[in-house]
Amino acid sequence: MKTYTLICLFMMFVVGTMAQSEKKQKEIIEDSSEAKADFLEKDDGMAKFFNDSYGYVIFPNVGKGGLGIGGAAGNGVAYKQGSLVGMAKLSQVSIGLQAGGQAFREVIFFETQKEFDRFTENKIEFTAQVSAVAAAAGVSANTKYVDGIAIFTMAKGGLMYEASVAGQKFKFDPL
Repeated sequence: MKTYTLICLFMMFVVGTMAQSEKKQKEIIEDSSEAKADFLEKDDGMAKFFNDSYGYVIFPNVGKGGLGIGGAAGNGVAYKQGSLVGMAKLSQVSIGLQAGGQAFREVIFFETQKEFDRFTENKIEFTAQVSAVAAAAGVSANTKYVDGIAIFTMAKGGLMYEASVAGQKFKFDPL
């Protein structure tokens, strides 16, 4: 009887965890759609990137903070040729002169299948040499892919002073 009870409790835990995970995933997908709409509203020229890129990943809520040593993390959604193909995680570590915290959105466009495949194989990391463009009206018109990748960010809130070196790492999980 104890074994049966333990098995039932374990199964309830597994089902509850899966339901919670699916709920969180659904929220991230919905937030991703809102973030895309916000990027397009801020700069309608970004439609060209969304339409013409081989794939892209949207991180709708990235939290960042630091005091000397900092970090950032967020969850996102990956699209290949406009279709949802997986979930992604972003993590960042930074060191240097920095203080504060902020929330932002980030979208990464992959020009060709080669760059997108590197992302889905978890082989993409960005170092200090890769820079993101702050989304604003008309900015996308002058933005070009660098090594097949274009990155845009949009501040959501907070205040952070930063003169640091950072690196971003990603993890892709197919659906």
